[in-house]
Amino acid sequence: MATESERSSDGRKRILVVDDHEDNVEVLRARLEARGYDVQGANDGVSALKTTRSWIPDLVLLDVMMPDMDGMEVVRRLKADKTLPFIPVIMQTALDSTERMVAGLEAGADDYVTKPINFAELEARVRSLLRIKKLQEDLAERERELSEMNDKLMHISLTDGLTGVDNRRSLEQRLHEMFEHSLRLHEPVACVMCDIDHFKKVNDTYGHAAGDEVLKEFAAILKREAREIDRVGRYGGEEFLLLLPGTVLDAAVTFAERLRESVDSHTFSYEGGTITRTMSCGVAAWPHPRVKGRDDLLKAADDALYVAKELGRNRVVRFDSIEFNAHTGAETDGNAGTTEAGDRHTGEWPGGTRVGAEGAA
Repeated sequence: MATESERSSDGRKRILVVDDHEDNVEVLRARLEARGYDVQGANDGVSALKTTRSWIPDLVLLDVMMPDMDGMEVVRRLKADKTLPFIPVIMQTALDSTERMVAGLEAGADDYVTKPINFAELEARVRSLLRIKKLQEDLAERERELSEMNDKLMHISLTDGLTGVDNRRSLEQRLHEMFEHSLRLHEPVACVMCDIDHFKKVNDTYGHAAGDEVLKEFAAILKREAREIDRVGRYGGEEFLLLLPGTVLDAAVTFAERLRESVDSHTFSYEGGTITRTMSCGVAAWPHPRVKGRDDLLKAADDALYVAKELGRNRVVRFDSIEFNAHTGAETDGNAGTTEAGDRHTGEWPGGTRVGAEGAA
């Protein structure tokens, strides 16, 4: 299929004249070229189809009566070809009968002229159909631009403007979808709620521009460590949420610890200096006896994050772990801390083991 760059470089409209009599083609070619059109000819249906697909005319002037493949079949095939743009077709016939004209229009033709051709009439019909084609092209372009704009607006509405990750609205939608999927297929789903330790001090000491850079780099670390199917988003302020489909609790804790280590070893840069920071994480997963729905799942991760903060920061706390239960006064479930790790990450994570050092400033 020809591209726009392959179209007539001088901007002339292209017309393909199809007639099994070469003299007819040449007469029409001469008259149309004199009116400023770029014209090619074809003497049979097969050649007409081949030329149309390679040359992409703006209009086809098509004879009805041709051997082997008549004009009716040619126009049917042209209109059925989804790879072609809208190309108006004018049927030309010596049979001045209503039935023949109706048959041509039903086959897909856009207009018709009768032989012998009145050139003034033909020229008027050509101009009319080319105007219609231009209107359709303009409409298609406006629809394409509108679709792109809608896609951009949807992206903006679901994306955090500073960090480029999902915003809270998007995360809540994704969690709903993931949880419904997990319920249907009986697959696990986990979430990690995390935030940057002592982030307020960054803004207070180094300014909000430095704080923005820390947030952007922090989000980039989370995105780098996550899988493609995971969702990473800014839940609010310096708090971020990761949604991990198909992930059991032990594996989610292992993943969160890797995140913590990546942040702990990272040096954040901003205009005028560098800074280090740590992070705290709360981890929860479904299925779990204490998690009845997606709201419980979020609250469990948030509660675990709160415990991580209370215990000194720079650590990962697993919902239902010994330290979590001891700090919150929750009763230990009989099977708490015994979930086997899935195939998301390798390695075991003993339930209740506190990770990380005491919180850094």
